[in-house]
Amino acid sequence: MAGTFDGRGVIVTGAGSGIGRAAALAFAAEGGRVLVADLDARGAASAVAAIEAAGGTAVAVTGDLAEQAVVDRVTETAVERFGAVDVLVNNAGIMDGMTALADVTDAEWERVLRVNLTAPFLLTRAVLPHMLAAGRGVVVNTASEAGLRGSAAGAAYTASKHGVVGLTRNLAVMYRKQGIRANAIAPGGTATGIAVDADPAGHGPAALGPHFVNLGRLARPEEQAAAILFLASDAASNVNGAILPVDDGWAAV
Repeated sequence: MAGTFDGRGVIVTGAGSGIGRAAALAFAAEGGRVLVADLDARGAASAVAAIEAAGGTAVAVTGDLAEQAVVDRVTETAVERFGAVDVLVNNAGIMDGMTALADVTDAEWERVLRVNLTAPFLLTRAVLPHMLAAGRGVVVNTASEAGLRGSAAGAAYTASKHGVVGLTRNLAVMYRKQGIRANAIAPGGTATGIAVDADPAGHGPAALGPHFVNLGRLARPEEQAAAILFLASDAASNVNGAILPVDDGWAAV
């Protein structure tokens, strides 16, 4: 039986672990040909091996996606191997230290914005001409609950994920007449293993702590991946510019 993404070229960033890995495996299980992009070579190789062991098609490209040379290599590899980029999932991301603005260092700000916002911008910009030439394409970004409110993370992470939300919506409006759709998921707490190096004595964690009373249960990466696949699928053909909370109702509080 043909899968939902049978024969389609799919790029998933941050696919060596967590939500990205779950999404990469799910796309492949539905017939997608998946490029696994990750900074961690071992994690990327493991994801490719799991996909191939299940009979799927995948290739890994490793490197820092905030570097133009790596972005170019990812795009060129996908086009050469798959003939097209039908779906782009900008999922790679890092947390901040739950740091309040007055305590954010230049290094923390630049590191978080570089990974969480600059990298998705660069890769989308590189892939977009191929989608426009094909007259179709789907971009799904991983935003965050922190992209919907100011009480879920530190200043840098919150700003970066609000930026992802804005980028998603602007992309949807700018290119909807050219057959491009752009949506995002906004995960709540998810069991991904992403480290949060927060100073428990800092102002940021102390100020944010009371707001986490509304946090729902932790999601599994596969639950976030299921939402990504829905937004990328033809079942969501008229969904464009949406930010979908996957957070056990946290956004509703």
